[in-house]
Amino acid sequence: LLLRAMNHILRMMFFALVVRPLMIIVLGTNIRRPELLPEKGPAIIVANHNSHLDVFALINVLGLKRLPIVRPVAAADYFMTNPLRRWFATNIVGIIPIDRTKVRRERGKHPLDPISKVIESGGIVLLFPEGTRGEPEKLDEFQSGVALLAKLHPDVPVIPVFLHGLGKALPKGDPLLVPFFCDMFVGKPLDSSLSKQDFMNSLNQRMDDLAGELPMDHWS
Repeated sequence: LLLRAMNHILRMMFFALVVRPLMIIVLGTNIRRPELLPEKGPAIIVANHNSHLDVFALINVLGLKRLPIVRPVAAADYFMTNPLRRWFATNIVGIIPIDRTKVRRERGKHPLDPISKVIESGGIVLLFPEGTRGEPEKLDEFQSGVALLAKLHPDVPVIPVFLHGLGKALPKGDPLLVPFFCDMFVGKPLDSSLSKQDFMNSLNQRMDDLAGELPMDHWS
């Protein structure tokens, strides 16, 4: 219990003293329709993924008040192999580790069960359905796990967010941070009653619409 309390304090300090100044002073964030972000859980935020900074940008705009219930989904095969990285990812970033390398299901368990448990406990889940960081500022195909989560939790809002700029500030494979302004576009919740295919079509269309709000000169 004491260790959990200490990790909570360290997490709050990291986001208050490191992430917030980084996002405000070094990078800067322009967010459109922040009122559509969930005030409390349970909720699922679905975003495109171009950089490790995506997680920090989203957690930052949600604020320290909501930090204790915010949990980003991340790949266990990347974050859980190194002891130091594992400690930082689970205790400070607060990830929900999902194993992408195992397709088999254990008896009575589903690969998305850890996410469902967080949702059922009132958490705000950050989900990146592209599955991995793509090329800077390029939308890749979304995986359908988000549609299954929406079906399993039909009363939980699924909120799309399009991120732009972070893929240039810290692209995949580049350790050097480059100051680059971040644009964030928040959309209305998706209709969870749709079929799997219709839900995915709706998600892809909504993301395209949000991306279309960005002026063309920002893409160059």
